[in-house]
Formats: sequence, C-alpha cells, structure tokens
Amino acid sequence: MRYESGRSLIEIVGVIAIGTVMTAAAIGMYRTMRDNHVRNIADAELKQVASDVKMLMETRGDYTGVSVDYLIKSGALKSDKAPLGGDSWSVIASADGLSFSINLTELTQGECAYFSTALPTWATSVLINGYEIRDGFDSCFSTPTNQVSFIIE
Repeated sequence: MRYESGRSLIEIVGVIAIGTVMTAAAIGMYRTMRDNHVRNIADAELKQVASDVKMLMETRGDYTGVSVDYLIKSGALKSDKAPLGGDSWSVIASADGLSFSINLTELTQGECAYFSTALPTWATSVLINGYEIRDGFDSCFSTPTNQVSFIIE
C-alpha cells in the first residue's frame, strides 16, 4: 500500500477562510487608524487657524471682517480647502465682534462624533448641528450632512 502525504480540500479551505478573516480585520483596523490620523491632523489645523486669527486680529481689538478669504489674502491659510468635511467651510465673526466661529459642513457621522466627544482646548464651545455639546447627548446625524461650529473668544 502506498502512503500519500498532502492536504485535503477541507484543510485548504480552512486556511483560506482564516486568511480572509485576518485580512478583513487588518483592513478594518487600517481604516480606523487612517480616519483617526486624518481627524487628528484636522484638529491640529483648526487649532492653528484659531491661533492665526487671534494673532492677526488682536491689534484691531475685535474679529469683524474675518473670513476664509481674508485669511488666505493675509497668508494665514494656503488655500480655501476645508481641513475636514465639505468645501463650504467658513470663519465668521460674531455680531459684536468679540468672538469668531470656525464652521465645518458636510461631516460624516464619524467625523461629527470625533468632535462631540470632548471640547477642544483651543475652543470656548462647540456647536454640533446647532446644539452645544453636552454629556451623553449625541446630536450627530447618520447622513454626511453634519455641521460643527467651534466658537473662539
């Protein structure tokens, strides 16, 4: 009798299934890490924008006239591309000129949730879809139509 060594079809399918599960997990982990990295970079860019606006406008005593176009012309921003979300973002002074807001639009639910977890140290308050951040209250929409406003005084 001849002895044959080799793998059965069941063993091969099992190895392929394990490899598929491991690959799917690795891809999911990579996406999560990439999304967190992009959000951290956006947070750093927003912090820099807030700092630049404060520095540019402190000699005037108020924030009237601040906008994305003004920041580009003054050299504080390189382009009008939003740090995160859609392209229709804005920097607007309050009516009394004592504060300004950085407004991001068209954020996904994940991007919105990232900013709703904690108040950034550089912002006085954060509004998500018109509501101020409160503990345990998630005001992010499941569609990519979320708006986040950072209020800086």
